[in-house]
Amino acid sequence: MESDALFTLGEPAGAPGAPAASGGVDGFTAARADSPLPVRMRPAGIDELVGQDHLLAPGAPLRQLVEGATPMSVILWGPPGSGKTTIAHLVAHATDRRFVAMSALTAGVKDVRAVIETARRQRRAGGPPTVLFIDEVHRFSKTQQDSLLAAVEDRTVTLLAATTENPYFSVISPLLSRCVLLTLQALGDDAVRGLLRRAVADERGLGGAPVLTEEAEDHLVRLAGGDVRKALTALEAAAATATATGVDRIDLAVAEQAVDVAAVRYDRDGDAHYDVTSAFIKSMRGSDVDAALHWLARMLVAGEDARFIARRLVIFASEDVGMADPTALTVATAAAHAVEYVGLPEAQLNLAQAAIHLATAPKSNSATSAIGAAVADVRAGRGGPVPRGLRDAHYAGARGLGHGAGYRYPHDDHRGVVTQQYAPDDLVGTDYYTPSGHGAERAVATRLPVLRRIVRGLPVPATRGEAGAPAAANGARVGGIEQVGGASEGGGDATEGGQ
Repeated sequence: MESDALFTLGEPAGAPGAPAASGGVDGFTAARADSPLPVRMRPAGIDELVGQDHLLAPGAPLRQLVEGATPMSVILWGPPGSGKTTIAHLVAHATDRRFVAMSALTAGVKDVRAVIETARRQRRAGGPPTVLFIDEVHRFSKTQQDSLLAAVEDRTVTLLAATTENPYFSVISPLLSRCVLLTLQALGDDAVRGLLRRAVADERGLGGAPVLTEEAEDHLVRLAGGDVRKALTALEAAAATATATGVDRIDLAVAEQAVDVAAVRYDRDGDAHYDVTSAFIKSMRGSDVDAALHWLARMLVAGEDARFIARRLVIFASEDVGMADPTALTVATAAAHAVEYVGLPEAQLNLAQAAIHLATAPKSNSATSAIGAAVADVRAGRGGPVPRGLRDAHYAGARGLGHGAGYRYPHDDHRGVVTQQYAPDDLVGTDYYTPSGHGAERAVATRLPVLRRIVRGLPVPATRGEAGAPAAANGARVGGIEQVGGASEGGGDATEGGQ
């Protein structure tokens, strides 16, 4: 059974009829000469662990865990290939603690209880403490997780659990509160590159042959997407292809042949990155959904960070669609959440749906223009004090300072809108937002002038009914604002309008 890490899990020790793997730790299969490259290249010590520097400082929880300085239960949360089970392997070999590994894919409550009972007997007999490693702990049901609580609480076992799912959703709160949560990050390109070079040179790996060219190395790094197991697996496949074809070097052609994925001309740190991203944004802005999907696919196949793509979609939803389709932001934000919650490759479906929605949506940059104009005024020094009626009047003494005096509560008016000054004195009457006539913003463009005139105490022009007849003096609607005859309640010019 393949685990989510750099080596294979055996059956859980302590389970009926499941002896410990020969030559390994309870539940772990020892690496052999014919083991996969990721298994052979697992770190021999904590100093070989890369990509998690934020957790490896002296005295940090991860280092304490591996070195056995403090018996703490830990949940490791991170994407595939970030080293969760590798850390478990280091813990298994670093101290004299009894170590038992099991996977939530195959183990049940009976297996967990058997391990706990054995640990309890050994503890009473003065034996070594037990560390119980559970891979894919999010796959345990609530009942199965409940079975761990008492043993973790009294430290009958020290729990070490690994998950790729957000533990705040996938792990029960009582168990989460009894553990230290350590978040592992996907490995950066430099870390993956370093591990590839180590695997090529190390006797545990390829032993220096065949040679890996720079272009092929770049290709493998892009394909990995932060998953070192994927990178090492692809390297091993490329090495096998080179050997089978009688060549002594792994070049780009060999790497492509081995993993059946063409190298896309795309440098995440170079011009191609910015060019493709620009083409993606401009294709959506230009409503060319097919071109947008091509550039999206180009980024995904090249190994672009899906979170970067999601962020661009969220920005685009307000920058270029905005009020013309207010649901665009909801769709883009949901896609961004799906990237975090689901991950690739499945999340490409969510990204594609969002890109299609944004590309085919009506477009408006009114929100972009509005906030730009407002920021420009602020930076130019325009503004002034907050009108007295709008100031906070909740704290003691505020009323004595006149705060809130004269404020009119819009909900007290049957129209839901009243004449009142909201802007500072030198910006009264300034318009920042100019709605377009596209999509849903068409209705806003009709309603907004009426709202502005009511708020500013100006007369609202009379309108004609739908059939072309003059609207009634009372009860007609203008752009969604109900017309009500009479003078403004603010005491200013006569107005007709209400909501």
